[in-house]
Amino acid sequence: MKLFNTTVLAIILIAAVSCKKYLDVVPDNTLKVEDIYDTKTDAWNALARAYNFIPRDDDTHLSTWTLGDEWLGRLDLNDNTGNLRAMRIMRGLQSQTAPQLGFWSGTEGGKPLYRGIRQTDVFLANIDKVRDMQEAEIKEWKAQVKMLKAYYMFLLVKHYGPIVIPDKMAQPESQPEELFLPRKKVEECFQYILGLINEAIPDLVERTDANNAGQIDQIVAKAIKAKVLFFRASPFFNGNREYFGDFMDTDGKPFFDVDYKQEKWKEALDATNEAIAIAEANGKRLYQYTREPYSYDRDAFAQNGDNMKTLYNLRMLVCDPWNEELVWGYSNLNYYDQGELAHATNIRLPAGYEGVVNTAAFSWQWLGASYQMAERYYTKNGLPIEEDQTFDKSIMHEIITTPGAAAPEYRPLSGIMQPGAQTIRLYMNREPRFYANLGITAGYWRAHIVRVNTMMFSGTDGGFNSSVNNTDYIATGIGVQKFVHPESQSGAWQRTIKFPYPLIRMADLYLMKAEALNEFSGPSGQVYEEINKVRRRAGVPDVQVVWADPSLCRSPGKHTSKEGLRDIILQERSIEFAFEGQYFWDMIRHKRAVTAFSLPIRGWTHTGTNASSFFVLQDKQARRFTITDCLWPIDLNEMNTNGKLIQNPGW
Repeated sequence: MKLFNTTVLAIILIAAVSCKKYLDVVPDNTLKVEDIYDTKTDAWNALARAYNFIPRDDDTHLSTWTLGDEWLGRLDLNDNTGNLRAMRIMRGLQSQTAPQLGFWSGTEGGKPLYRGIRQTDVFLANIDKVRDMQEAEIKEWKAQVKMLKAYYMFLLVKHYGPIVIPDKMAQPESQPEELFLPRKKVEECFQYILGLINEAIPDLVERTDANNAGQIDQIVAKAIKAKVLFFRASPFFNGNREYFGDFMDTDGKPFFDVDYKQEKWKEALDATNEAIAIAEANGKRLYQYTREPYSYDRDAFAQNGDNMKTLYNLRMLVCDPWNEELVWGYSNLNYYDQGELAHATNIRLPAGYEGVVNTAAFSWQWLGASYQMAERYYTKNGLPIEEDQTFDKSIMHEIITTPGAAAPEYRPLSGIMQPGAQTIRLYMNREPRFYANLGITAGYWRAHIVRVNTMMFSGTDGGFNSSVNNTDYIATGIGVQKFVHPESQSGAWQRTIKFPYPLIRMADLYLMKAEALNEFSGPSGQVYEEINKVRRRAGVPDVQVVWADPSLCRSPGKHTSKEGLRDIILQERSIEFAFEGQYFWDMIRHKRAVTAFSLPIRGWTHTGTNASSFFVLQDKQARRFTITDCLWPIDLNEMNTNGKLIQNPGW
């Protein structure tokens, strides 16, 4: 493999550290590694570099979170190959000559994860040489780096299936047979990853202190282990004869485990229970907002307190920095530059509000939600719109006017929908996450330290405005405010609020437990309880209550079968983790991605100036996703360099 065919122990290591002693070279012009790992400061820099290979899922154009069907960027970016790389994959524009987000070798915006693995190997081989560190501290840093190596390998397995396992660190004198390695069977890859994790966990601190937030501790490590086993047990990797029964290694045996093994779900369940136990013991729990509401919402809290409390819990759970729900967050943020999902999604402050108005910096206003997402959220009864007997899909696009502020029926809408404003029935009587996450017509957008009355029509708040900018607009007419802190403003980095983007949070662990328990032993009160933890925080009724009520539900009893409950859990995950990069992988795990992601992305006519011209559905962007796209292609340059590599099917 090209990534191991380097002549020195990483020029990578040189660029990011001070230059002291780096003129001291050995006769063959390679650096002395002991000089790179001389002091604790040097080792700390090396540790930071090892963390630096975690993919930039906060970055709009490099994020994998825009895979799937939840997002749509402004349409004039469609053919710019350097932008919105995940959406290019969803449009069928992936290739082996220029793999988008190529994590194998770092192509087209992808982090070069094998280089990251190389970095971890160099660290582990040399950290013992540091002069001014205690043995316990060295062991703990080693454990962190072993976890990073395991995590990078897990990401590679997610994207590529069978991978190369670099179990020995390449040296300048290494022979070709040591450098150019074949891919291993998927189960062997999982076992190697789990071995690293199990080796690392005992040497980690149980919980890092606030000064080291974002570093891997036992809480994080056990959550990662649970996630690894969760994927290993899922149908894509467990008994996937349908897709990969004929994807053979050189020994004539399938790379994927084609025989389903039920006990893998038990291993995932046990690991998830351990992860939950240590997280809860250290104060991790579902987020609850405990501070005073913003001044613009005080009247709404007085009139509609319970609903507003739920709304704030949901609105702030991601963007409230380092809150109690976050198990592991991506903290390597660029504080001075723009480009995060938060910046691409935030609308500009319209004229007429107090603040920095109509400024594009840090408020791009062009990354929005698909119409598919507007339908995916539940009704107020906690049911999908097609399952709720009280929700009439035949009239859901009918234009209506919300009750006036003085009307008694407006009270439960106070702070959630604007009074006396035009909207459609689809936007009424939905669950609280719908209003907390989205920016909709006749709703509210909390940012810029104000509450914006979004209408989304052309020329109105949140809508297309050619007089301000005719290329930046939310093409679907549906915004995403989930990643926008209410105090973030435009114009300069000092006006924005930064937060770690969630890699794992408590809601994920609870729903992972529910799924693993259902897959292993079927529906039960315990499964319902794990789902209900998340639903209660979201302000919707318990799953077994609404799905058993024939007056509400069109398919009563669906929750009592394993297959039916699986669908319910997956939809719960799709809503709770909307826009967080989970839905795509859930569809991959359950072999539903090809069906789910081959439909065009739809949205409203964003140039419409009123309700009747705006609420006209359009196909905004064609999508094409096949079984071939479920595994990323290995870069052709890698294939040509290493003759032992077998390319993924279809590429």
